[in-house]
Amino acid sequence: GHTKYVEKAQLCERFFAGDQWDREDLAALKASRRPALTINKIISTVGNVLGEQIYNRAETSFRPRSGSPAEIADVLTKVFKQISDNNQLDWKRSEMFADGVIGSRGYLDLRLGYGDSAHGEVQITNLNPRNVIPDPDADDYDPDSWGEVFVTKWVTADDIAVMYSKTDAALLRNKDGSQLPYGYDSIDGNRERFGDAQYPTYGDFDETSVLRNIRLIERQYRVLDRQQHFLSPETGDMRQVPESFDRNRIAWFVQKFGFKVVPKLVRRIRWTVVADDVVLHDDWSPYKHFTVVPFFPHFRKGNTIGLVESLIGSQELLNKVSSQELHVVNTTANSGYIVSAGGLTNMTPEELEQRGAETCVVIQVNGDIEKTIKKIQPNTVPQGLDRISYKAEEHIKTISGISDSMQGFDREDVAAKAIQAKRQAGSTNLVKPLDSLTRSDYILARNTLDIVQEFYTAEQLLSITKDSLTGETETFAINQPNPISQQQHQAQGLPGAYQAILNDLTIGEYSVVVSSVPRRETLEDSQFEQAVSLKELGVPIPDSVLIGASRLIDKADVIKQMEATQNSPEAQAAKQLEQRGMAAEVAKTEAEAKGKHADAGLKGAKTAETVVKTQVLANTPIDTGEGQQGNPELEMAQAQHEADMSEREF
Repeated sequence: GHTKYVEKAQLCERFFAGDQWDREDLAALKASRRPALTINKIISTVGNVLGEQIYNRAETSFRPRSGSPAEIADVLTKVFKQISDNNQLDWKRSEMFADGVIGSRGYLDLRLGYGDSAHGEVQITNLNPRNVIPDPDADDYDPDSWGEVFVTKWVTADDIAVMYSKTDAALLRNKDGSQLPYGYDSIDGNRERFGDAQYPTYGDFDETSVLRNIRLIERQYRVLDRQQHFLSPETGDMRQVPESFDRNRIAWFVQKFGFKVVPKLVRRIRWTVVADDVVLHDDWSPYKHFTVVPFFPHFRKGNTIGLVESLIGSQELLNKVSSQELHVVNTTANSGYIVSAGGLTNMTPEELEQRGAETCVVIQVNGDIEKTIKKIQPNTVPQGLDRISYKAEEHIKTISGISDSMQGFDREDVAAKAIQAKRQAGSTNLVKPLDSLTRSDYILARNTLDIVQEFYTAEQLLSITKDSLTGETETFAINQPNPISQQQHQAQGLPGAYQAILNDLTIGEYSVVVSSVPRRETLEDSQFEQAVSLKELGVPIPDSVLIGASRLIDKADVIKQMEATQNSPEAQAAKQLEQRGMAAEVAKTEAEAKGKHADAGLKGAKTAETVVKTQVLANTPIDTGEGQQGNPELEMAQAQHEADMSEREF
């Protein structure tokens, strides 16, 4: 089935690159002098998909489980970030995504490299999808369920000498043919490279260090093997006993932790490497997983589906219809002539064929012009031909889910909110490929965790970049011996359990957490716009927060200078004057309020006095000859009025 996939991948790569015409069709059109246009809509459509992935990066972290220390999980997260920075994982991840989107398969290779460190460092490389053959019987996304995987690549004889053996390199150095019965499968000419697709040329002995004409074939496959395992009687957990452990070390673990040693039948990974008929390597793999990490945008029971293969039909329709439109226009402008034999005097019929469509061409005829030469009336342009090309473009947008809004080609009269809603709806079509990418990120982080816990046992000092814009770095140590002994730890009463090795990465079990976050530039733009909007709405956001959310290159220095300016004596004096001015303004406002309150009280008192006098006049007693009679209610009102006046005056 790999041959069928390679044919599909080559076709998708051709259409993405703009080579979209079949060779026979192109030759036939050229022979009939008809145009063959290529209007490559695929590259712009796929470019939008790749942009969505670039603007969303993966953040990988580790969480403790089964009582593992949380501080080790944080250190493992930093170690993974250091591995990602060293391997430029963001770019390699984008290249793997592009391979999957275009050809339906993308791969990363994860293994230890010893080029810079004798202890080994994790190396992550991109693999050509055509050079990876997965298990034909596999029907699951995760390679842990595969039975085998093949990886092939082209190397030089010097590479063989460095990686394997000088003897094997000398044997393969000047081989100019294959000893296998499969023809040119061992030395294949149809491969992707900067040069043309041809069989490699063989030159002098010295050129074999440059020519990559030796094809390596790596096979990683699972074989049953009985191995010793540590068994914890309390939890039931089982761990394979490393092959480097001798009897004394195994006995120490059994005595120290109470483990039991039990045999168990497992499927181990066997690793075999051949070049032509020479076996270069055949041994057990040092890893728990295959080194291959796959990415499939759409995976259906062993069938991988990309995005370009669904657009090929619409792209061909667009090219053919556009070419036909141009051909119709050309034939309308130069529809041809009907000429009587011997009727032309200044040119031959062949010359008229070549020059008949020229501007201001002069044609001399012999005899009556109406009978000698006559221009052929061209056919009218078929109705609906232009609509077919329009439909082809719409098919590309519909199938890919990349609308005019996502490409920024909306009309000017469309509202901004409507454009944003269309972009969000268009992004929904990319959820599945991006979810598959997150799954590949999980497999990569899981395999990296196992390699780190297995091989990162030496003391190391690692550095990571905390902020890519400011260049802020952090340095931390792993597997560092504890300078405080256990007796000193207990004597000093230090908190926490004693650890002989600080940041021991081999301790504990951890789960992988992969989250997708926007790219830093896009996230900062969004945060800055939200902060400005809140500031405009009246939310008291400090200026330092606005500067921190901006994309100023030296924003940290700007904040420091602003804080230094605010803390200067001049700024403090100005601040005190401002505070005194504000206090004086408050005192003035309070005095004005008190004056208005007293004035209102005085007016109220006068009003009450008038009311009392009116009541006095209304309730004056009448002289009946027996003397005046008093009014108790009037006396009570006068007493209350005098009391109110005394209180206001006070």
